[in-house]
Amino acid sequence: MKTRSFIVLFIIALSSFAFTLDVIDDIASAIRSGNPKNISKYFIENIDLKVIEQEDVYSKQQAEMILKDFFGKHPVKSYTVAHKSESKNGSQYVIGTIETSNGKFRIYFLIKTTGAQTLIQQFRIETENE
Repeated sequence: MKTRSFIVLFIIALSSFAFTLDVIDDIASAIRSGNPKNISKYFIENIDLKVIEQEDVYSKQQAEMILKDFFGKHPVKSYTVAHKSESKNGSQYVIGTIETSNGKFRIYFLIKTTGAQTLIQQFRIETENE
C-alpha cells in the first residue's frame, strides 16, 4: 500500500512539474513574439514589474500596457533562456536575453505555483549592462 501511495504522489509531483514547464514555455513563446497579452495572462493581480527605468507594483492591466509600450518601441528579434532554477519553496525563476531592433535586454521572471495556478510574481526587463 505504501508503494502505491508513493507512486501516486510521484505521478502528481511529476505532472505538476510538467505543467510548470509548459507555463515557462508559454511565457517564453509570448516573449519571443512580443505579445504582452499572452505574458500578462500569467501575472498575479498586482505584479512587481520593472521595465528599464520604470519600476513599481502594478495591476495586471497596467503591467500589460507597460509591456505593450516596451514591445512597441523594441520589436523582438529573438529570445533565449540562459538560466532556470527552482527554490525550496517551489518558486522558479528564469533569466533570459531578448534581442530587439534597439539592442539587447535581460529578462528575469519569478513564478510560483499555488494550488493549481502557476503565476508570475515578478517580471523584469533590464538593459544588459545593469
